[in-house]
Amino acid sequence: MRVESRVTSHESLQSKASHLLAGLAAALLAACAQVPQNDAETLAQTEAPTVAAAPAPQEAKAPSAEPAPAPAAAAEPPAPPTDVWERVRGGFQLANLENPLVRDWETWYSTRPDYVARMVERGSRFLYHVVEEVERRKMPAEIALLPMIESAYNPQAYSRAHASGMWQFIPSTGKLYGLRQNFWYDGRRDVLAATAAALDYLEKLYGMFGDWNHALAAYNWGEGAVARAIAKNQAKGLPTDYESLTMPAETRNYLPKLQAVKNIVASPEQFGITLAAVPNRPYFATVTTSHHIDVELAAKLAEIPLEEFRFLNPAHNKPVIKADGSESIVLPIDKIAVFQSNLESHDQPLVSWQAYTVKRSDKPEKIAAKHGITLAQLKQVNGINGRKKIVAGQTLMVPLNGSAEPNLPDLPAPKVAPVRYRAKKARCYQVRNGVRKAVRCAAAKKPVVKTRAPAKKKATSQVRG
Repeated sequence: MRVESRVTSHESLQSKASHLLAGLAAALLAACAQVPQNDAETLAQTEAPTVAAAPAPQEAKAPSAEPAPAPAAAAEPPAPPTDVWERVRGGFQLANLENPLVRDWETWYSTRPDYVARMVERGSRFLYHVVEEVERRKMPAEIALLPMIESAYNPQAYSRAHASGMWQFIPSTGKLYGLRQNFWYDGRRDVLAATAAALDYLEKLYGMFGDWNHALAAYNWGEGAVARAIAKNQAKGLPTDYESLTMPAETRNYLPKLQAVKNIVASPEQFGITLAAVPNRPYFATVTTSHHIDVELAAKLAEIPLEEFRFLNPAHNKPVIKADGSESIVLPIDKIAVFQSNLESHDQPLVSWQAYTVKRSDKPEKIAAKHGITLAQLKQVNGINGRKKIVAGQTLMVPLNGSAEPNLPDLPAPKVAPVRYRAKKARCYQVRNGVRKAVRCAAAKKPVVKTRAPAKKKATSQVRG
């Protein structure tokens, strides 16, 4: 009974739902009959996605008559600086030193404007190249100022310690970094080769110490000396920064000098200095030759003064450039084509000098007369001055007679004499009641200072002056 009643009620509900759906469908058909044609199509399109069938393909749209908007213009890169000094100032990275020695060297340079002007004039030929190399290696721009401290940017510089060139390499360090040295050529004075070697060396020193101040001190003093000074301070529990190390006076002043030059370059007007502009473009280029050629003739073919040619090519330190396969010659960039053109049209011998080895029986006057020059000319050509003498076994440059093939043998670099330093005279002082007074004393290896001991008994102590 209960089951049947539930079935009956369910059937009645189904009957009512059927009547309701039929009425709703009729109402919808009537509404569709009253919809305008365009709206009907729109309605059909809107309902189309709900149908399982794929939508009809849309017609291709005609291209718009309006032009597409132009892409936004890319920002133009800033114009490169016209002056190399701007590049140098923009590349400073080292922390500034602040101590009395810096002030002393600022005064020294600022009171010598003529010296600074000569240094800048020499450096103007090479500064662009050095800055390019320093930037390429991502090194601090202060490194480009280092030749001002080493040689005042003079590639012909030579010190009593036999350091040579713009970067002041001694012979042994030069060889270690690939700078060829022989009778005809000294790579320490070659601006391109020596710059590459110096930057290689500085990068190595920075890798050793991890600090540019220590690296620069080592460039001046030697890496072994700096390492020992650091170890000595570490053993004593003392700071190991540059200013805390015990070092020679030359090295103690080395970084302050560089800092003073840096400060002057950064703000020359503050020190009353005018820095001549250095164009931000190459001054020189190189040309290679596979033929031996006189230095004087090369300058003539390049149409530049002999002094300028020698300044740009100081590595070739004899009257002849001996070409070992191919040799580089440095010329102002606007003289390269001139040199090549004149060399091609030159139909005379390229060499007028050759090497001559002095025999035991030779006398300098006879050597000169035999080759048609005076003894003074012979000495001048071979850089013999002062008390130097011409001795047996020595190689001299002499004029080449006729059109014979010149004698230009492979010869090692001349031996350099060991450096000898004169011992300083001993100075003795007597201190009484706090007053220091110079007194006569016997010569001693170390200066002697006589002091009053705290006790009544006098004592004498020796200290290094």
